[in-house]
Amino acid sequence: MTDISAVGQFAWLLLVLPLVGAVILLLAGRAANKWGHLLGCATVLAAFVYGVILFFDITGHEADKRVSELHLFSWIPVKSLAIDFGLRLDPLSVTFVLLITGVGALIHIYSIGYMSHDDGRRRFFAYLNLFVAAMLLLVLGNGFVTLYFGWEGVGLASYLLIGWYQNRPSAATAAKKAFLMNRVGDVGLAIAIFLLWANLGTTQYTEVFARIHELSPGTILAISLLLLLGACGKSGQFPLQSWLPDAMEGPTPVSALIHAATMVTAGVYLIARSNPIYDLTEDGRLVVTIIGTITLLIGCIVGCAYDDIKKVLAYSTVSQIGYMILAVSLGPIGYALGIVHLLTHGFFKAGLFLGAGSVMHGMNDEVDMRKFGGLYKRMPITFVTFGLGYLALIGFPFLSGYYSKDAIIEAAFSGEGWHAWVFGGAAMLGVALTAFYMTRLMLMTFFGKERWKDIKSEDGKDFQPHESPAVMTVPMIILAVGSIGAGWFLTSGDRLAQWLEPSLGQLREHGEGPIPGIGLTVISLALMVIGAGAAWLFVGRKDVPVQRPEKVSWPVRAARADLYGNAVNEALFAKPGEALTRGLVVLDDKGVDGAVTGLAGTLGFLSSLLRRTQTGFVRSYALTMLGGSVLVVAALLMVRFS
Repeated sequence: MTDISAVGQFAWLLLVLPLVGAVILLLAGRAANKWGHLLGCATVLAAFVYGVILFFDITGHEADKRVSELHLFSWIPVKSLAIDFGLRLDPLSVTFVLLITGVGALIHIYSIGYMSHDDGRRRFFAYLNLFVAAMLLLVLGNGFVTLYFGWEGVGLASYLLIGWYQNRPSAATAAKKAFLMNRVGDVGLAIAIFLLWANLGTTQYTEVFARIHELSPGTILAISLLLLLGACGKSGQFPLQSWLPDAMEGPTPVSALIHAATMVTAGVYLIARSNPIYDLTEDGRLVVTIIGTITLLIGCIVGCAYDDIKKVLAYSTVSQIGYMILAVSLGPIGYALGIVHLLTHGFFKAGLFLGAGSVMHGMNDEVDMRKFGGLYKRMPITFVTFGLGYLALIGFPFLSGYYSKDAIIEAAFSGEGWHAWVFGGAAMLGVALTAFYMTRLMLMTFFGKERWKDIKSEDGKDFQPHESPAVMTVPMIILAVGSIGAGWFLTSGDRLAQWLEPSLGQLREHGEGPIPGIGLTVISLALMVIGAGAAWLFVGRKDVPVQRPEKVSWPVRAARADLYGNAVNEALFAKPGEALTRGLVVLDDKGVDGAVTGLAGTLGFLSSLLRRTQTGFVRSYALTMLGGSVLVVAALLMVRFS
């Protein structure tokens, strides 16, 4: 580890800028209504500019000198527990800084137009700034406790943003659901941190990673699984994925920020950052692989059944994060591949969500794709930018997703024995399903009959589709450029993998799997075409009914019910938790309170008996004294003559 550079000395600005912006916007009140959105954008843009400067400063050093730490202050000095509040500046953290502030700044700018008619726009930008500040602390912290501080800050900010429309019960429920399900994962992360401190006496990255080999295999496995539980909660992985689609109740910029640049990437970051731990436990990595594989299939399957444009994109995120988790579970051959896909996904998924918001902006906030159709004529910029994001997502040749996703599939097929066929085959199946549900979305939204002409919106207004203002379309265009070229730029010559070597280790070339690389590419492209063709057969060449048909096959019913994920969570966790709570209430009421009340009643009864002896009459007291004296004398005589 090298000494901090002159530029790195000011890395604390990355946290302070958006945090100060949030504080000012929250405290200034209505006085900031006219300029609050501009301040919110300016703070994130300034953080992005400094992030770029920091990136070039680190790039100027040799690979083995690109890791440094900035000590800010002693945070928790308690006897043997000494935790410093500091920042770790290395290629991995700086890469995330550029993603968070770069894509975050574009989302902030887009929000100026999207939230222009919202009375609480100033407060909305304050929450966005708070979200960015918490996420930056998460990725820049130099230890697990600092990461946990940012981790909880992201959870708080997401609760505020998902529940933005407080007058909607569905939004309030979604915010609470996200908060509570994240707490489940957070318990796992917290216990993992406790185990690290109990066994190593430290939670700082440098010390933990240098000494993790001292622990027993069982302890390392336990820590890896607990860290995975935390990642499942924050990144919406099985079995804690059901909160992520419900987060669509928030404004569309929130969806883009959560699903593309910040919150859902936190779990991938946690596992990648903890790579020295996962390198020591093959069983732990296998569990991560299984979770990622199950999640990517769940996201693909459920995404095929929804008619809500944002819900389809939400389950697409669940699936794509599953690909990333699958990649980082493969160890040295996959850590960098997962980060590559995370970055390319940040471009095209943010562009897709902003495109969906643009469609909603022009369609009176309607999200039902059955009420769309033929919008490519009315919204040409949205159509082109959204279309490029769509092609990148399905892995169209030479766009971003083609480079990042195919590399993950090839790495998954390099496993030994059944691993290659199960995990690689599932990743390949995801290609066909992704092409199906995304092509279905494109056809229902931008092509076919203009169904919106024959219906009215919920508020009784006629639909008048129109293109969004430049403040919304320019960020979409920039993200579309990233959807085109980011994949080639990051993977050409293993550019990103080499850049990340000081953080993730050297990218290890995987062996030849059961199917040669060129064969996998051909199969992947064929499955993409099959998936897109199936969507055209089922949707493109038919009139889309405005009303959803009630009689459908059981797979469709299961997909519409989120593959019963909510039902399972309710049966296994929610209802037993409620029953336990009711039992504890009864125990507290009848047991603890009953014991206290009973003791008080007993003492009161005894006191009432004693009170009766206090009559206030002297003759009664004299008689009592005489009786007592007689008893004492009688007792003495009995002792004397016995």
